[in-house]
Order: sequence, then C-alpha cells, then structure tokens
Amino acid sequence: MKNLPLRNLFLLLLLLVCFQQLAAQPVEKFVKVVVAPDRPDWTYKIGDKVKFSVTVLQNGNPLKGTKIKYEVMPEKMEPQKTEAVTLANGQQTIEGGTMKNPGFLRCKVYADVAGKTYEGLGTAGFEPGNINPTTNQPDDFAKFWNDAKAELARVPMDARMTLLPDRCTETVNVYHVNLQNYKPGTRLYGILCVPKKEGKYPALLKVPGAGARPYYGDVATAEKGLITFEIGIHGVPVTMDNSVYQNLMAGPLSGYWNYNLEDRDRYYYKRVYLGCVRSVDFIFSLPQFDGSSLAVTGGSQGGALSIVTAGLDARVKYLAAFYPALSDVTGYLHGRAGGWPHLFDKNNLAFNNTEKKIETSKYYDVVNFARQVKVPGFYSWGFNDETCPPTSMYAAYNVIKAPKELFLALDTGHWTYPEQNEKSGKWLLDQLTKATK
Repeated sequence: MKNLPLRNLFLLLLLLVCFQQLAAQPVEKFVKVVVAPDRPDWTYKIGDKVKFSVTVLQNGNPLKGTKIKYEVMPEKMEPQKTEAVTLANGQQTIEGGTMKNPGFLRCKVYADVAGKTYEGLGTAGFEPGNINPTTNQPDDFAKFWNDAKAELARVPMDARMTLLPDRCTETVNVYHVNLQNYKPGTRLYGILCVPKKEGKYPALLKVPGAGARPYYGDVATAEKGLITFEIGIHGVPVTMDNSVYQNLMAGPLSGYWNYNLEDRDRYYYKRVYLGCVRSVDFIFSLPQFDGSSLAVTGGSQGGALSIVTAGLDARVKYLAAFYPALSDVTGYLHGRAGGWPHLFDKNNLAFNNTEKKIETSKYYDVVNFARQVKVPGFYSWGFNDETCPPTSMYAAYNVIKAPKELFLALDTGHWTYPEQNEKSGKWLLDQLTKATK
C-alpha cells in the first residue's frame, strides 16, 4: 500500500469502510433458519394468538429431518416455552400464544445441522402503537437542558478547519473540523463536506452509532448540493488509524455509556448531547449554509442522537432516525425490554440499580427528548432487532406529536436493507431542497 498514490489509497480505505458497513448485515449462511409470524404485517391485537412458521433451508429447499430447539418469550426476557423437535419435512408451525399487554413476542430457533448450530428468529408485535414508556420526565428536565445550553453558549467555539486535499472531489471540498465543546479545553471533531460552487446550501448533520472509529464524510450527498457534517463524539480526531479507536474502545472508552451515571451533571452523554448542539452552532456559522434548512440523521446511538438533537435544538428542521438506542432504558425495571445500552438488564442491574443512576437516566432517555420534537421525522427499524428492542423504540416513537413517518422492514435486526437507506436519503433530500425549488 505504500506505493499507492494518496488518492487511490483514500479510495481503497473508503471501500474498506463500505465493506465494514455491509459486514454489519447478517452474513449469508449455508443453512438458513427462517422464522415468521403468521400475519403479513407481523402485528396482532391483545388476546390474538400468533403462530410462527419455521423453515430450515439448504440450497433453497427445506432440509428434512432437522433437529431444532425453539424458545418463545417476550423480547429480551426469559423463555416462556421451550421445546426440541425434529422437522420431518424441514418445516414446522409453532404455537406462540398471546400477550396481555402491548409488546413483542419473539420465537428463537436453533437448528443443528452437520455438527453446527444455525439460528433464526421472528417477532410478533402486539398493539405496538399502544406501548407507553416506563420512564418519566423530571419536573426540571427543560430547565436542566436550557441551563446546559446556556453554559455551552458561553464557551467559544474556536472552530479550526483543515482541508483534506486527497478527499476533495471536483465539486466538493472536504475538511477535518475541530471545535471546542461544552467546556474550555474539550474538543469535538468531524468531517465537513461543502459544495465548491458558490451559493447557499441546506445542511445535513450526521451523528454516529456507538463505539469509536474514523470518519470519511458524506461526499456523495454533498455532491447533490448539501453541506454534510459527520461527527465523532469522543473528543479525539476522526482521521487516525482504526487501530487507535480499537485501543480506545478496549481501554479508556470501554463501557463509556456507564461513565458517571450516578451524577446527571457528569454523565458521559452530557458532553455528547451538547456536542450535537455545538455542531449545529458550527453549521450555522458557515457562510455557505442557507441559514435555515438543517436535518440530522443517524442509526442506533445515532438514531438516539438524531431525536435528542431535534428535541434540544429548534434550529433543526427535520430528522431521520434508524433504530434509536437509549430509549426507555428503565423498561427492565418494569418487567420488559429496555433500550440499548441495557443499563438495567440482568447483566447490569447489580451495578446500576441505584436511585441516583435511575434518576440520571431520565435526563438522558430518548423518550423525554422525543416528547420535545416538533419537526417532521422519518423513522425506520425492524421487529427482529435484539440490540435496540422494538418495545423501547416504540416507547419513544409513540410520544412524538410532530409529523412522523415509520418505514418498517419487519425481518431486519440491527441493520438496514439498501431500500431503507434509499428511502431515508430521498426523504431527507426532498425536505431539505423543497424550499429552494
């Protein structure tokens, strides 16, 4: 790679990033375990009984004589029904039962074939539109965040932009951006892409999923006539070798979502949420920005940050969120699934189940920002998501009073089909450019 021209090296790195994103989707397997509820929309009323069809496929055909074990349970909860059976014809119908309250009932299937275990799952939604949050909004929620934003406003932004010539195209300039965040000395980094042609442009803020990684900027969207700003959240440059971020996640940033949860003023996500507001400050400072048309988008933690940013900052006009994390995290304390990072599930309960930590979570739960959203939003997820349980996502979605559109890809887990991304991208572009047409 040392002999490659810098531009070719960048293109190679970009391809590697695209490959990593694709790798987040389920890898095709020699044996497929297909599990599906018996209604096309996977949706039921309380008291309805669901049946799950199970098919084990090899080379596209049912695999006869397959031994399976299945479990049926509310998502993320202990199994209510477990059985081992042999699929004489490679297919089986499982009686899943019903639910007494709005939520999701999941069937997980494990198939043993030639010494290997293959898995599949299907999830039935019971009146998901009636799921209510378990968390509540503190009386001083608005004051807490208004005070925090006022403190942020007193900190100089001290924006520093470094042109990245090898990432620029004929029509787009690309910069590594370095901003001062919520207190003097703390920084926020991102990749800014700006159309070269003189004019005023709408803008798209791209907020990140969990973890730490390098970013490359959304040049493709900028080439369509939008300013794009893709940020990291951890106060480190976003142009370093990937091994640096891997080391950070294995060391100083390991479990960062738990840091200082006992103190609402010091909890890790305070710097993150205010960093999103600071990013909006920066976009509004750009002479190429049209001064009005701004959207925010992301998935998982980024889906959460999209809702948070729109709820915190009235300058945001649109949002698009995929499978938002940090939603109704107290669900586990009420006998049902809570959102990522599962602060109060059985694995974290002994560590986090304190009055102070529960109370702090309410100031950062996406549900309470969703209540503040007043702008149109596009949302998308699937029923089979095990990282961000649909119960938690609906708990946030259902309290949004602003115009909203939900695009379900029912069988997806914590990943997206290209069609979801295409639909979201078109929706955002339509919203952001309609004022200039």
